Amino acid sequence: MLELYFNDETGTVKEEVETLVRNVLNHAAEMEGLSGHPELSVTFMTDEEIRKVNAEYRGKDTPTDVISFALEEMAEGEVAIILEDDMPTVLGDILISVETAKRQAKEYGHDEQREIGFLALHGFLHLLGYDHMTEEEEKEMFGRQKEILTSFGLER
Repeated sequence: MLELYFNDETGTVKEEVETLVRNVLNHAAEMEGLSGHPELSVTFMTDEEIRKVNAEYRGKDTPTDVISFALEEMAEGEVAIILEDDMPTVLGDILISVETAKRQAKEYGHDEQREIGFLALHGFLHLLGYDHMTEEEEKEMFGRQKEILTSFGLER
């Protein structure tokens, strides 16, 4: 089971949203065959705060819906950390704009909880190494995303 740490910088996210995110991500972790003691954080932000992060780390001075920072990726020159059996594997951080999620939920015709659950899963798959930079990667990632959401019962 995933160890999840939530941070609600907006002060607006209800407990049932955190529960949904916890359940969706644990379901995805099970489907992805994660073992050991994986952990990650989920931070709920405003458009302004995620815009700042997006500008600083991605060079895009605009709000976005979700950003992931994988901590297990190794950069050039880094030395791998050898984990003991009982040590957690820190997957990284998922940042979600609650304001963008609300707008997108309205645009797509579903509720905000579903949109936040979707965004959390999207960010989680990025932490696991999925991406959508090429058509092939996009097909694989979005297909897996749909598979997980369908089996969980969180479809559009």
